[in-house]
Amino acid sequence: MPVAPTNSLDVEVARPPQPWWSGLRSAGLDSAKSITGKSLVVGYLSLLILIPVAALVDNAFKGGLGSFWSQATSTEALDAIKLTVLCSFVAAMVNAIAGTATAYVLVRDRFIGRSALNAIIDLPFALPTVVAGITFYTLYGPHSPFHVNITGTWIGVTVAIMFVTLPFSVRSVEPVLESLTIDAEAAASTLGASSFYVFRTITLPAIMPALLTGTGLAFARALGEYGSVVFISNNIPYHSEIASSYVYSLVSSGQNAAAASVAMLLLVGALCVLIVSNVVARRLARRRG
Repeated sequence: MPVAPTNSLDVEVARPPQPWWSGLRSAGLDSAKSITGKSLVVGYLSLLILIPVAALVDNAFKGGLGSFWSQATSTEALDAIKLTVLCSFVAAMVNAIAGTATAYVLVRDRFIGRSALNAIIDLPFALPTVVAGITFYTLYGPHSPFHVNITGTWIGVTVAIMFVTLPFSVRSVEPVLESLTIDAEAAASTLGASSFYVFRTITLPAIMPALLTGTGLAFARALGEYGSVVFISNNIPYHSEIASSYVYSLVSSGQNAAAASVAMLLLVGALCVLIVSNVVARRLARRRG
């Protein structure tokens, strides 16, 4: 009886038997690569973050807990921290609204100059903050061409911080808006819903995790801002002195322990803001998922 020809593609090529230790060798290489990668990451983070933070903590508590607390909660330190928190909070809230609106326009609209606007958003990342501070002082200082002088005021400090932190809000929301489909929004609009209602009930809940993350990053960044506000704030103690300027003045006068104590409070505050914003953003994302 003739045998039907077999398709060569259907024939499974027999592989030569592998030695029993080949699996162990592969697993060992993967494990070594994983350990090496983790070691590099931990070493890099330790060099850039953990070791400097440990040095800061050691310097702050050099005189004991009582000395740390008295230096960190002095009247001038508390006034500087209060002003910093106030200006940072206002700037973060304003940028949360303005940044979301900017990201929405960049994603959903097409207009002449869109590419230029998209590049300008990242300008605060590339521009040295001291240059931004000099620019704001020139525009809104005693010799302002617009005859608007906001130096030495919390408004001037807030405006400078808003300039530096705007990209955090825009760039956090923009990718999420790009990934959203407009089917639900279009359906709601077809049924007669207003644009504001559609944004509030459909778009805003979808971008809220990213918005919270960007706002948290902006607020944490604002707490330590120095270059953009050093000129426009005038650094008047008990009036317009921000925390970073106060820390710099302490270091300049040789009070390193006091400077480290105030810096430690700022560090803890920024870390708490980042942790809370990330936790809330993840919970909101899980609920939507």
